[in-house]
Amino acid sequence: MIAAHQVTAGFMPLFDSAVLVAAGELGFAAREGIDLTLHRETSWANIRDRIAIGHFHLAHMLGPMPLACNLGLTPLASETIVPFSLGLGGNCVTVSNAVWAGMVAHGAEADLDPARAGASLGALIRERAAAGGDPLRFAVVHPHSGHNYELRYWLAACGIDPTREIEIVIVPPPFMADALATGRIDGYCVGEPWNSAAVAAGTGHIVTVKARIWRNSPEKVIGVRKVWADENPEALAALLRALHHSARWCQDPANHGELAAVMAQAGFLGLPPAVQMPILTGHLRLGGGGERTIDDFFLPFDKAANFPWKSHALWFYTQMVRWGHVAHTPENLAIARDCYRPDLYRSALKPLGVALPGANSKVEGALKVATAVGATGAGLVLGPDGFFDGQIFDPDEIDAYITGLKSARAKA
Repeated sequence: MIAAHQVTAGFMPLFDSAVLVAAGELGFAAREGIDLTLHRETSWANIRDRIAIGHFHLAHMLGPMPLACNLGLTPLASETIVPFSLGLGGNCVTVSNAVWAGMVAHGAEADLDPARAGASLGALIRERAAAGGDPLRFAVVHPHSGHNYELRYWLAACGIDPTREIEIVIVPPPFMADALATGRIDGYCVGEPWNSAAVAAGTGHIVTVKARIWRNSPEKVIGVRKVWADENPEALAALLRALHHSARWCQDPANHGELAAVMAQAGFLGLPPAVQMPILTGHLRLGGGGERTIDDFFLPFDKAANFPWKSHALWFYTQMVRWGHVAHTPENLAIARDCYRPDLYRSALKPLGVALPGANSKVEGALKVATAVGATGAGLVLGPDGFFDGQIFDPDEIDAYITGLKSARAKA
């Protein structure tokens, strides 16, 4: 009998950890010879630090966090690679009932439209400023998070300067709804179920979602200590196969009830299954009686959701540059490009005959409808992947893209 590979992984209590959790709890890892031990953490800073010092071999991580580790932006630098993505979408922007009332007074509607919501929020911000009021305080989960960058992207595209016209603070995901309810923050961007938790408590209103700001866009990933990956290639490949099977299972609607029950356990989310169903169905209660169903709100498997696209890493890098988190240099660009590892994904999954994209990067925002694309193995459909403001990100034209961002900011 072959001895199992011992793998220790950290995760945060967010639903987009489900693929990793299910891999351990439902036997997918064990069937691939992986003895997977999961550790729940309370903050992304803990995840970042514990993987750096070797407590974890890998972890459920924010998409930009491994880039930050490799670019030397973290207190305990540790080379981290991304061979697997845990899904697309899943985040929302939620505001207090008082802020929502102010937005409604300026034309907001309960339709999740990013442009309309942003315009009404901007009008409210300017009204408060004219009256001498304090800036609104929005929370994100970490400085180097998709939440921070998508919130800033949305605000800036709607004419709001996120560095001057609002305050952005860091709050761990499980504390977001409570911070909103007690008036410590006015709004936040976070993954589910912590938006639906505020709606269920009657203290918040969801105003827009990641799936409308940038459709089918990247979110959480599996971050792996590079030194461990280099020393344990067989264990990593086996784990990637286990995660693939888990993700396919998680995507199937027939399994959603069982998945929600697993995630409801105290060691994972500790919230009733009903609060988790919005991310599985895309049917959100927005607050105040409003409801919407969002296509592709969260995808744990479909549309190459698990492929670690280099273009996703590079878009995160451009946002780090845009907001002054890192300088744009050839060396930093190379570090960002090499962080995501589609080669490891392909190598592990090729024996399964599954759909593998024919390229490592793609032009982001170009697909207006779901589109069949070239792939090895089974057929593959991608998109739509448009940004709400019509922008296109071509990873082969990064210099021009960054120059355009700087020009737009200067003009604003």
